Amino acid sequence: MNEQSKASVAADRAFTGQHVLVTGASRGIGWSIAQAFAARGATLSLAGRDAALLEQRRAALNTSGASNHTAFSADLADAEAATAMVRHAVAAHGPVDILVNNAGYGASQPFAKMTAEHWNQMLGINLSGVFHVTRAAIDGMLPRKSGRIINIASTAGLTGYAYVAAYVAAKHGVVGLTRALAREYATAGITVNAVCPGYVDTDMTATTIETIVRKTGRSAEAARAELAKSNPQGRLIQPEEVADAVLWLAGAGAASVTGQCIAIAGGEVMP
Repeated sequence: MNEQSKASVAADRAFTGQHVLVTGASRGIGWSIAQAFAARGATLSLAGRDAALLEQRRAALNTSGASNHTAFSADLADAEAATAMVRHAVAAHGPVDILVNNAGYGASQPFAKMTAEHWNQMLGINLSGVFHVTRAAIDGMLPRKSGRIINIASTAGLTGYAYVAAYVAAKHGVVGLTRALAREYATAGITVNAVCPGYVDTDMTATTIETIVRKTGRSAEAARAELAKSNPQGRLIQPEEVADAVLWLAGAGAASVTGQCIAIAGGEVMP
């Protein structure tokens, strides 16, 4: 085997022996991230709300590889449920080495008509869930002085969008939490970063397109094109592109990268 082949094999198994917890792992970006880590030797704890689909995903990963991946269903906006989920994951595989806070949900509502229920739901799912899971998982990272926390935020955490004020506020909160924790744990061997995708070709974007069609009467193709226009490259981001950024942030080469919020959006948002 030549040196290039050896390097390729090493890269393919770069996360062997590491416990990776991915929230929102059953669909879209989360599922792509889970598959990417599993393909590189990691042991996965999959978390989400859809127990049946999570079990299908767990079974698929276990069929395709040698690791004993596990899945845990929980409402991560609930502090007790989120904490219990992390405890179960740690009991199964040991302390979390890499935490990917991906669980999230976006829904629109004009601000003048926004209800407290909508506001609390968006903050609960998109921000409080990140806090609950991170707070529970970091206890296992601190004694070992090692850990990677990667939050999936959004370009909505870097700029503003109309009609989704609660979602934008929650994702700005995720960005702020990322930067605060990066400072707090800079000398503790723990890096904390965020990945901020634009519109990604997922079920959530499909739901957004359906909403646009219902409210405006435009065709699905026109609605999809309108979302793609926000990306200067004129396309939707693919989930695998987000997963690639997460893999890099979790890898050995990003040990000095912390407190960063990386836009995956074709140039839509620039500092």
